[in-house]
Amino acid sequence: MANVLTDLAADIYKAADVVGRELVGFIPASTINANGSERAAKGDVVRASFTRAATAVDVTEAMTIPEGTDQTVDNKTLSITNARAVQIPYTGEDVRHLNNGIGFETVYGDQIKQAMRTLCNEIEADLGEAAGTSTPAGTVGTGGTTPFASNFDLIADIRKELVDNGMPANDGQVSLIIDTAAGANLRNLANLQGANTAGGTDLLRQGVLLDLQGMALRESGNVYASGGSTFNIAMHRAAMELAMRAPAVPNGGDAADDAIVVQDPHSGLVFEVRSYRGYRKSMIEVAASWGVKAWKPDFIGHLLG
Repeated sequence: MANVLTDLAADIYKAADVVGRELVGFIPASTINANGSERAAKGDVVRASFTRAATAVDVTEAMTIPEGTDQTVDNKTLSITNARAVQIPYTGEDVRHLNNGIGFETVYGDQIKQAMRTLCNEIEADLGEAAGTSTPAGTVGTGGTTPFASNFDLIADIRKELVDNGMPANDGQVSLIIDTAAGANLRNLANLQGANTAGGTDLLRQGVLLDLQGMALRESGNVYASGGSTFNIAMHRAAMELAMRAPAVPNGGDAADDAIVVQDPHSGLVFEVRSYRGYRKSMIEVAASWGVKAWKPDFIGHLLG
């Protein structure tokens, strides 16, 4: 294939890097299963094994070794349910007009960023819906209200629900994903704005949410809503998985004359950029295949608001 994307590769990787740093809450809070060298078709499955709770027995002295207690290892699957793309067409005249102005590369790079942003938002929404529609380990808060109006006690309450259900709480893998309205309330709390009581200056100086009650607080524009409630989600990383691959192509390839697979090192997300040529026209496609699964809803809690 002709190396038609070589001159634009820097813009493509830069776009992925920017998107990776701007990701919203659910993606960085989930387990990411991404492989830049593999492809997947819609309907393919990713398998995982899960062990059940163990059964203890009395210790009984004997001259023979016990047989042990049989255990069942469950096999669960995650389906690749989406194969999505953003397609950017260009005619020769389009490129000529752009080069007479601010330049094709400048506009092209921005379009790549927007394409990846669109796909990231769809992935984020899928994760939010999967977490919001799961059967949670516990639910706290009041539907139809915005939490944290006067305190952040609900964070301790939802943590208790998860810890009581066996969720690991001290491994740094627990997140609370909230909408921007709840985030605004947290930022406005006086005891978080004061560096002396917040335990640091990150929020005061940078406007970022802090770790509270052992949870990394993250904001998302795609918190799942249903029945008048916004489902803010507390979850362990092991509870949710995002499987992401480059979309499938036929043996021998298709009509694309060049392709680049980009894996963002910050997020693990995998995007494929393909170039197609037609009659006095070309098209750049940014595509990804993915599926999401709430593997362990017992490590997911709903904070209504």
